[in-house]
Amino acid sequence: MNREPQPPKIEFPCEDYMIKVVREADDQVHEFVLEVMRRHAPGFDEERVTLRESKSGNFTSMTFYILATGKPQLQALFEELKAHPSIHMVL
Repeated sequence: MNREPQPPKIEFPCEDYMIKVVREADDQVHEFVLEVMRRHAPGFDEERVTLRESKSGNFTSMTFYILATGKPQLQALFEELKAHPSIHMVL
């Protein structure tokens, strides 16, 4: 039997679910990302958000830890973030 390996299943609710957003280094985009995160993951610890600039200074990665409540929450959050033209990657 040649079976494809299955991705690990996430059990919800999942505390400390990590989301990384790679965006242009722009204050307006920063505020947009925070607003989306607040709406989809209310109560996440904003003190734990980490920022890391690219070597060129053109991009910033933002790392969040949220309480993931289920696939619908994550799908809505990812879709809204990915729709913004200044956001290049959501992991």
